[in-house]
Amino acid sequence: MVSNGLPKEISSHLLTEFSLRDTSSTWNLERYTFLAWSLRPEMTIPKDKKYLTTKEVSQLLNINEKMVYSLVSDKGLPATKVTGKWLFPRRLVEVWLDTHVLNFKRTGVERSAEDGILLMAGSDDLLLQKALSLFHKEGFGMVFFANLGSMGGLTSLRRGLCHIGTCHLLQDDEEEYNFDFADEELEMAPVFVNFSKREQGIHLQKGNPKGITCIADLAKKGVRIVNRQLGTGTRLLLDYEIARSQISSDAIDGYQREVGRHMEAGLEVLSGRADAAPAIKAVAGLLGLDFLPLRWERYDLLISRERFFEKGIQDFIGLLHEKSFREIAASFQGYDISLCGKIVFPSNSKERE
Repeated sequence: MVSNGLPKEISSHLLTEFSLRDTSSTWNLERYTFLAWSLRPEMTIPKDKKYLTTKEVSQLLNINEKMVYSLVSDKGLPATKVTGKWLFPRRLVEVWLDTHVLNFKRTGVERSAEDGILLMAGSDDLLLQKALSLFHKEGFGMVFFANLGSMGGLTSLRRGLCHIGTCHLLQDDEEEYNFDFADEELEMAPVFVNFSKREQGIHLQKGNPKGITCIADLAKKGVRIVNRQLGTGTRLLLDYEIARSQISSDAIDGYQREVGRHMEAGLEVLSGRADAAPAIKAVAGLLGLDFLPLRWERYDLLISRERFFEKGIQDFIGLLHEKSFREIAASFQGYDISLCGKIVFPSNSKERE
C-alpha cells in the first residue's frame, strides 16, 4: 500500500477508484493529487508562511514527499533549490493547484459562438469597433467587447471568458508580436488571425508647439503626457522606446496618468490637458493632431482552436474580406489590411501582398 498521509480508509478508496498503484501515470498522478488535496485534514502550517518545505507541501496536498518530487519534475510544481534543499513559494503552489483543477466549469466556454453572441476581449482599436458595428448591422449577431488591454485579452482567453482575444504585444526580439506571449500564457497555442497592421506613435498638439521630435523630448521641462494603462501593448511599446532612449520614465511628467482607450488619449491632447500621448495614427488623423510615428505593429485576433470553426467566429473572419469592411478601413489613416483575415504564424507573419 502506498503511504500518502491520508486517513487509511480514504487512501484505500482513492487507490481502488483510480487504480493508483501505478503512480507513474501522469493521468492518475494529477487526479490523485487533486482528490487528496480536496480531502486534506485541517492544516497546521501558518497562513502567512511564504515558503514551504517539501514536507509542508506534502502536508498541504496530502501526499507523500516522493510524490512532491514527481510533481516538480513531471508537472511543473513551482520550486527552487537553496543550499541543496527544495523551497516552494506558497502563493505559486496555490496558483499551480488552481490551474490543474480538472472539473471547474469556465463560464465563457459554456457559451458557444454558435449562439449568435460573440465575446471578445483585449486591446482597443478604432477599426475593430467599426467592424463590430458592421457585424451587428449585417445581422450576424451581437458582439460584446471588453476593453482590457492585450494582456487582459490573453488572460480572458485562458480563463475561457471570451471567444476571441485581441493583442499587439511586441516580443523581446523586437520584430514579432504575440506568439511568445501566447505561448507563456496559454496551455494550447491559439489560432492567430491578423486583423490589421497599424501605425503606433505619439499624439501631439496641432503644430507641435512643444517641439517634440523624439521620445527623449517627453522629459523636457514643461511637457506633460498622458499614458496608457499597464497590460496594454501601447504601454509596452512606450516603455520599450523609453528604455532605448537616454531618459527614464520618472523624468516624464504625466507618465503615471493613465487612460483606457486610444481615443481618450487623443482627446486629452486635443483639449490641451496633455502635450503628448502614445496612441495609434488613426485617432490622430480623426482629431487633426500632429503625429510622431514610432513603428508599424501587427494587431491580431487570437482564437482558441476548439472554437475556431464555430459559426459566429467564421462569420466575423469572413466579414473582414467583404468590400463594406475594406471601404471602412480605407477611410482611416494608419492601417494596412494586406494580411487582414489571414492566419499568421512566425514563418508567414511578415508577408505582404
